[in-house]
Amino acid sequence: MYPTVQMEIPGWHPGLPPKTMGRLSEALSRPAAQQPGWPDATQVRSVSAFLAALPPLVTPGEVRALRRDLARVARGEAFLLQGGDCAETFAGNTEEHVRGNAATLLRMAAVLAEGAGLPVVGVGRIAGQYAKPRSNATDGLGLPVYRGDIVNSAAPDPRARIPDPVRMVQAYQDARRTLDILRSGRSAGIYTSHEALLLDYECPRLVPDPDGGPRLYSGSAHLLWIGERTRQPEGAHIAFAGLLANPVGLKIGPGTTPEQAAEYAERLDPEGEPGRLTLISRMGSARVRDVLPPIVERVTATGRRVVWQCDPMHGNTHESATGYKTRHFDDVLHEVEGFFEVHRELGTHPGGLHLELTGDSVTECLGGVRGITAHGLAERYESTCDPRLNAHQAMELAHRAAGLFGR
Repeated sequence: MYPTVQMEIPGWHPGLPPKTMGRLSEALSRPAAQQPGWPDATQVRSVSAFLAALPPLVTPGEVRALRRDLARVARGEAFLLQGGDCAETFAGNTEEHVRGNAATLLRMAAVLAEGAGLPVVGVGRIAGQYAKPRSNATDGLGLPVYRGDIVNSAAPDPRARIPDPVRMVQAYQDARRTLDILRSGRSAGIYTSHEALLLDYECPRLVPDPDGGPRLYSGSAHLLWIGERTRQPEGAHIAFAGLLANPVGLKIGPGTTPEQAAEYAERLDPEGEPGRLTLISRMGSARVRDVLPPIVERVTATGRRVVWQCDPMHGNTHESATGYKTRHFDDVLHEVEGFFEVHRELGTHPGGLHLELTGDSVTECLGGVRGITAHGLAERYESTCDPRLNAHQAMELAHRAAGLFGR
C-alpha cells in the first residue's frame, strides 16, 4: 500500500472555487506513492498555506505558449528537447551552473534544428527539479534515503535525513532565482519542467484559469511530468495531472502494456488536444525496438496526437566496476537510434529527447568522445542521484541524433 496524502485544502487554498477544491480533494484522497513521512502535519499545513500565498513562478500565458509549441511537435512540425540535472540542489543553484546548463541545451537545440529541418522547443529540467523518487526507504548506510533537497539533505547524518517541510519554501525561492537568471539572459526562450512528485509542494502552487476554464494552472512550472514510480492509474498523481491546464508528461517503462498506455492517453488527454500529453518512453537500449512499437500503434489508434519522447537515460543505468551508478554513452545512443527506427517504420513522428545532462565537466557517464572509463568516474562525480551527460557528451549525442533525421 502507498501512503495516502492528507491535506486540508480549504484551509490553505481559499482562492480556489468550491467545485474546484472538491475535485482536488477527491484527487488527493487517492493513494499517493513516494510521499515523505513528514514528522509534523501541522507544520506541513502551515508551509502549504505560505506557499499558496506566494506569486506563481510561471504564468498561464506562458503555459498556453508551450501548449501551442507542443501541438506543433505532436503534428510533426517541431521537435522537443528536454534536459537538465537529474536533481537540482540548493548548493548547486549558482548562476554559472544555471547558465551553463541552459547554454548546453540551446547549443544542442541548434544542432538538432539543423539536422531535423524543424524548430526545436527547449524545455529544461530546471527551476523546480528538487524531488526524487527512490527505490528503497533506506540507503547503503542504513540511513533514511535522500529524497531531494526539497525534502531532506544528502548529508550522511540521521538528523539531516529527517523530512523538513520548510525546505519546500527554499525550493520555491531557488526556483524563482533560477527563473530570474534564465529570463535575464539569452536563454529566455527555455521553458521549465520538473517531476510532479511532491504533492504537498505542487498543490499550493495551483491557480484558477483566468478565463474561467475548468482546469487549474500549475504556477510551479510550464510542464510537469509523472514518473514511472507514481503512475498508478487510480493514484493521486494521475488524478492530479488530469486537473491541470498545463501540458503533462508521463514516463512509461518496458512494463507498460499497450492497453495501459492507451488508458493513460484517455485519462490525461480526454479532449484529444494535440500535444497535451507527452509519452516519455524509457525502455532501455536492449528492449526499445521490441516493446515500443505496439505501444505506439495502440495509442495512435485512439486518434490522439501525443508527443512521443525518448528518455534514453533511465533504462540504461548500472553500477560500474568501481561502485559508481553510471550509464554508458553507447547505450544511450543505441536507445535513441532504436526510438527513431521504431517511429520511422510506423510512420509516426519521433518527437523529442528527454535527457539528464549538465554544462559542467563532470565524469558521471562512461564513454563519449573523451572516453571516460570506470576508473575515471571518480575524477568529478557530483550528482546526488543519477549520472548526467557532461557538455561534451551532450553535444556529441545531439550531433548523432541530428544525423538520424536524414536516414
